[in-house]
Amino acid sequence: MIQIQQIDVKNFKSGYVALIGKPNVGKSTLMNALLGQQLSIVTAKPQTTRQQVLGILSGDNFQMIFLDTPGLLVPRYKLQDKMVKAAQRAIGEADIILFLVEPEDKIDEFQDQIMREIIINAGKKTLLVINKIDSIVRDTILPIIARYDNNYRLTEIFPISALFGDGVEDVKQSLIKHLPTGMPFYPPDQITDQPERFFVSELIRQKIFENYGEEIPYSTAVTIEDFKEREGAKDFIRANIILERNSQKGILIGKKGAALKKIGKLSREEIERFLGRPVFLELFVKVRHKWRQNESFLREFGYN
Repeated sequence: MIQIQQIDVKNFKSGYVALIGKPNVGKSTLMNALLGQQLSIVTAKPQTTRQQVLGILSGDNFQMIFLDTPGLLVPRYKLQDKMVKAAQRAIGEADIILFLVEPEDKIDEFQDQIMREIIINAGKKTLLVINKIDSIVRDTILPIIARYDNNYRLTEIFPISALFGDGVEDVKQSLIKHLPTGMPFYPPDQITDQPERFFVSELIRQKIFENYGEEIPYSTAVTIEDFKEREGAKDFIRANIILERNSQKGILIGKKGAALKKIGKLSREEIERFLGRPVFLELFVKVRHKWRQNESFLREFGYN
C-alpha cells in the first residue's frame, strides 16, 4: 500500500467504485466526467467498452478507484460472455456500486433481475444514477425516481446528465461520503494502472467504431505489435487490426487503401493528444476467422 506524507489516517477514505449497467447507458462518459479527463473510449454505439478500465481520482482526503465495465447483457458468443464476467468481477471487487440506467418509463425484466441480484446478493451500497436526463422533459423525472425508490433498497438516487456534467458533482460528493476509511492504494498523481499500449489500442478501436457501420466494429480487435519510445524521434507504434472474415478486410481498407489511411490519421491524432508527444503509426489488417468464439484468440487479444 502506498504511503503518502501528510495524510490524516483517521479521516482518509479510499475504495473501489464499480460502474454497472446495460450497454450504452453512459458508464464511460460518467467515469470520464468524474475523473475530469477522457480515459475510457466513448462512441454512440453500444458495447464499445469490452474490458474493465480502471480510473483513479485522488483528493486531499480521499481516493476513488473507478471500475468502468462492459454493459450487462445476455451473451451471444464467447467475447460477450467474457465481457459480462468482467462486469461481475468488478461488482465483487467494489466497495460501492454505481448502477446506471436511462430515464425510461418502465423497468425491464433483465434490468430488474440484475439490480435485485446486486442489491441482495452483493450486499453493497448501491447508488442509482438515472443518466441522460437532458433527453427528457424535466417534470417527468420525479415519477421515475419514485418508481426505483419504491422497488429497490437503494442507498441514494441521482438524476444526471453525464454528457453535460449536470449532477456529476453531487454523485462525486456522495461517493466520497460513502467510501470506507482507509489508506490510498495508488500515488496521488496516478490516474490508471493500465499501460499506454492498452489505451493506444482502445483509441484505434474507437476510430473504427466511429467510422464504420454495424458489422465491422463488433468484429474488430486491435493489438499492439510494437511500441518504441525513440529519443529525438517520434514514438514508433505498429498495430494490428483483427477481423473475422476476408470480406471485411476489403471494406476496412477501402479503395486504394483510402479508408485505412483515414483511420490511421484519425487514430494518430488522438493517440498524440493522449500521450502528449508525436508518434509514427503503422496499421496492418489481419483476418482470424471467428475470433470472437475462439478461446485461444480471445486470450491472445487480451480478453481474459
